[in-house]
Amino acid sequence: MGMLTLLLVIPFVFIFVLLLPIIAIIDILKSKFEGNDSILMLLIVIFIPFGAILYFILGPSRKKH
Repeated sequence: MGMLTLLLVIPFVFIFVLLLPIIAIIDILKSKFEGNDSILMLLIVIFIPFGAILYFILGPSRKKH
């Protein structure tokens, strides 16, 4: 792997591994869900490797309006 490729990959890894789950957890704590959906969403984000991406796909449909 060349140095240029490595410099392009590192920011994406940082976003997906560190920043996206933190943003998802903050969004879960700020939002209102029905029943125990907030706990379920937190567990998905924390314990599933790509849980933050899954949350941003499924989460908005589960929020109270």
